Parts: sequence; C-alpha cells; structure tokens
Amino acid sequence: MSALTLSTSSAATLRADAIVIGVAKGPKGPVVASGAETVDKAFDGKLAAVLDTLGATGGEGETTKLPAPSGLKAPLVLAVGLGDAPAKDEGFGHEALRRAAGSAARALTGVKKAGFALPVEDAEAAAAVAEGALLGAYSFVPVDGSKKNADKSGKNAPLGEVALLGAKPRDKAFKAAAERATALTEEMNRARDLVNLPPNDLTPKSFAATAQAAGKEHGFKVEVLDEKALLKGGFGGIMGVGQGSANPPRLVRLGYTHPKAEKTLALVGKGITYDSGGISLKPAGHNETMKCDMAGAAAVFAAVVTVARLGLRVNVTGWLALAENMPSGTAIRPGDVLRMYGGKTCEVLNTDAEGRLVMGDALARASEENPDAIVDVATLTGAMVVALGNRTFGVMSNDDAFRTSVYEIAEETGELAWPMPLPAELRKTMDSPVADFANIGERMGGGLLAGTFLKEFVGEGIPWAHLDIAGPAYHESAPFGYTPKGGTGSGIRTLVRLAEHTADGDLG
Repeated sequence: MSALTLSTSSAATLRADAIVIGVAKGPKGPVVASGAETVDKAFDGKLAAVLDTLGATGGEGETTKLPAPSGLKAPLVLAVGLGDAPAKDEGFGHEALRRAAGSAARALTGVKKAGFALPVEDAEAAAAVAEGALLGAYSFVPVDGSKKNADKSGKNAPLGEVALLGAKPRDKAFKAAAERATALTEEMNRARDLVNLPPNDLTPKSFAATAQAAGKEHGFKVEVLDEKALLKGGFGGIMGVGQGSANPPRLVRLGYTHPKAEKTLALVGKGITYDSGGISLKPAGHNETMKCDMAGAAAVFAAVVTVARLGLRVNVTGWLALAENMPSGTAIRPGDVLRMYGGKTCEVLNTDAEGRLVMGDALARASEENPDAIVDVATLTGAMVVALGNRTFGVMSNDDAFRTSVYEIAEETGELAWPMPLPAELRKTMDSPVADFANIGERMGGGLLAGTFLKEFVGEGIPWAHLDIAGPAYHESAPFGYTPKGGTGSGIRTLVRLAEHTADGDLG
C-alpha cells in the first residue's frame, strides 16, 4: 500500500515525481483551488488560462497533466477537477476532496512519490485527501503475486508515496488524522483484497484463519466455531447453507474490548464466500461475481481491526457468518425446514435466499450478549440494487432514531446510503404451514422483506440496523474517484465512524 507522509514543503520546493493541484469549475472556466499558489506563480499566474487552453474544465474527477515549469522541483503537475467552485467563504466538501485525491492517485500509476497540494483547511480536510489518495492508489495483487503479461518495469505499480502538503506534521489533530486515515484505508484495502480473491482461494476456513492472524497482530480475541461446534450449538441456518459444499462453514466471533468502555456495539456480516444459489441455481450470467457475497463479513472484519488499531473506547464484537452455498447431493432443498439458532424454524422455499439464513443465526447469537446496539452488513438482495442502484446502500432498522443516526453517519463519512422502511404487512407474507416462517415471501419489496426476516432474530429491546450493500459492495464498471473496479470496501467507513460516535457517547 502507498505510504503517507505529512510535509511542510511547498508545492514548488517538494522533491517528488509529481505535484497534484486542485481545479474547480467556475462560471468562466477553470479556477485554481487553494494550495496551488506556488504552482500558479511558477506559471506566471496563468495556470488557469493554460488549463483552459488544454480543455480542462475543473469537472469532478477530470485530470490534466502538464510539464512543470522552472521553479518547481517536481517535473510533472497533475491538475484534478474538484467540481463546481464553492460559494465565497465556503470550502470544498470532504467527499469532493476525497474523490479528487482518488482520481489523482489513479492517474499517477507508476509514480513513486507525489505531493498533494489540494485545499487543506483543517485536519478533517487533510484526512479526506489522505483517505482518497490511499484508496485511489489501491491495486489488487493475485495470491501468487503475478498477473498475465505482468509489467516488470513498474509502470503499472500503484503510486508509491503520498506527501500531503499544507498539513501540519507537529499538530496533534493532523497527526491523529493521518494515523486514522492510514489505519482505515489499510483495512479497507485488505477488505477489498478479500472480496477480490478467487473463491477457490477464500473459503470459510481460510477467511477464519485470516481473522485469527489479525487478532494476534492487533490484540483482540477471535473464536472460531467449526462445523462440529456449529452442529452441536444448533446453528441450523449456517449449517444448512453450508452443508452442500466440500468447504464447511464457520462462525467467527471477533472481540475487541477497552478497559474504559461504557458501550458495546455488535457488528454482524454476511460471509458467503461463493454463492451459486444452491439447488435454486442462479441463471447463467449471474454467477461470475458471486465471490463478492462475503463483502459484508469483510466489512465487519475490517471495521473491528480498524477500531482495535485506533484503540477506541468502546467494546466491539464482530460476527462473521461464513459459508459456501453450493448445489450437491447434500445441499438443502426447497421445502426443507431448518431449526435456526435459538429454536425458531424456517421453511426454505428458495435456497438462493441463503444470506438471511446465516445472518439469522449470527444475529440471534450476537443478541445473547445483549449489546447496546447491533448493525449487520450484507450483500443481501438484488431488489435493493433495483431500488437504489449500484452506489447506494439501504438502511433499515427496528428503531427509527437509530436508523436516522446510522444514515446520517454514513453521509458524514461520504458513503451513499438511504433510509428504508420495514412495512409490518410484509411479515405475514412469510407465513409457513410447516414452520414459524419461510425464507421468502411476496416478490415485491424483496429488500424490505429480507430486512423483515432478519428482524425476527434480533433480541428484544436491542436497537438494530441492517445495511444492504448489494449495490455498492462490488463495482463492475470503470473506476471513478477512489472507487476501483471490483471490491470497494462499502460500509466500513460507516461502521468505524459509528464506533467512534459510540465511544464518544454520542448515540445515547
């Protein structure tokens, strides 16, 4: 991963391979953003005019490369668009800075060191630039460390070092912002790696081993329940989904504690390491990306590790419900009845509605510890993608105030989210003549119905929120901003910020 440094150098004096400056979209053409004053001076005050001549507009994510004039130590200037220029006396939003830094980092593939001279008015803005640059520089490296026709020249290597200009290396707030950005993005990029791994390289067992190694490294407890323990413990949902695979399921509990913590937050993640649909096999064209169906568990894992690295004053448990959903002679069938953890029975009418089955077990188990709140994260339904598109996740809850808090925290971090209801009438459509309920109901409102199903397993009186990240968890189109093709790390920033608010006592 790219290194991050805070530099006191100016854009003109920094010894680097490139200098990144910001350009906004003004009413009469591009406007050079603050932070680039010394670069503009090197262009005799005509940088905006030069960019205009080259066709630059300052539009969001637009990048323009210019050879540096005399007066700059770096040989290259990269101008990146920040979008519309803000009103007078207003700064750029943190997400605009984050996306611009990400676009710049992607455009600097093969560069060893770049100075980022974007508008940094305070530590929060510095953190946004750092996050965007470090996430934008992400590149997935396969398990064997090679790619077909790999370029050994280093021209395709990610940006090596991000030097953040305008920051204050000796200021406690800026130092803390840099440390937080480093920890957060390193774990987000590790989660992206997990999502991008081929399903034959990431099984429930190997995912659990990754969690155990992280626990040893960062000082939190990890408990792994294998198939024997799951069977003995009555985890019928996880065992049912996993029984058709040669790779048996796991339930992993991550336990981070702080001696001065007053609140406990439980995070539950869906970890279907590959989802074929089971006996209700997915149609052709829908299987190729199903290695990403463990993105919820990856998000929970990354959030817990980040919390541990930051030493937040909150107790956090993470529950990774890991299974591989495969069709075989031992797989569950439509019509089977599973006894879920805690005793409720569920008629399986569609084996491709498997995520709610493993999550039901994990939610019931997490509720036994009576945390102050539970948040689950899952690539749960295609219906949520239909409703909200590919970049926005839905937020559902059994508590309107908690749903609002989670939604506002997502907005605060720059993640796109939208509050969704849990209509009471949907519960009746899951009634079953042979079990307490079925795993599917009426077709319309499928994302809301899945949330309604999960609600059945949340302990009474525990505020709970459900994040359906089916849309933004895996990006299949061209990269944009700091978002790569493939795994994105969706939900992680929201979970970490929620833990910070909980540690600060902001959630009651």
